[in-house]
Amino acid sequence: MMHKQIAEYKTATISFSIVSRLSIFLLIWWVLTNGVTSSWWFGVPAVLLALITSLVLMPPMQLVWLECIKFIPFFIKNSFVGGTDVAWRAFHPRLPITPALIEFPMRLPPGLSQVFMANIVNLLPGTLSASLDRNIMKVHVLDSENDFMSELEQVEQSVARVFGVPLDAASES
Repeated sequence: MMHKQIAEYKTATISFSIVSRLSIFLLIWWVLTNGVTSSWWFGVPAVLLALITSLVLMPPMQLVWLECIKFIPFFIKNSFVGGTDVAWRAFHPRLPITPALIEFPMRLPPGLSQVFMANIVNLLPGTLSASLDRNIMKVHVLDSENDFMSELEQVEQSVARVFGVPLDAASES
């Protein structure tokens, strides 16, 4: 019974993704052509090609919408704190930084969740994601004496909740 509900949920997620993308692409075409109906002979194939391409490049994903909403205050707070911290360090007479390039082993599954995390890390105070390769994210930190690893782990847990994915337990050791 549970497998049937999961299958129905996945089917609904995929269907919603296809319908929403198709609607967006149709709306974009309509706006670009000022609603000229004679353009649809070319527009329909273009929209279908855009839909297929988007599904190949970014397959439908599961987002936990409640977690997305909870993520917004985190995003706003850390954007502000990050900007303030960097500005304070830049204008401080002694320039209090001890920069380092560290490696953070990611437990998120490869794909959009890792890319999203790499972008969010840029909002943390004094951190900048430098590269992402084979589940290892290199992060430039302004102050290597801060507890940035626990901050990165908190972000990773938040991103996992947003995408509804488990963290890889094998990487935790």
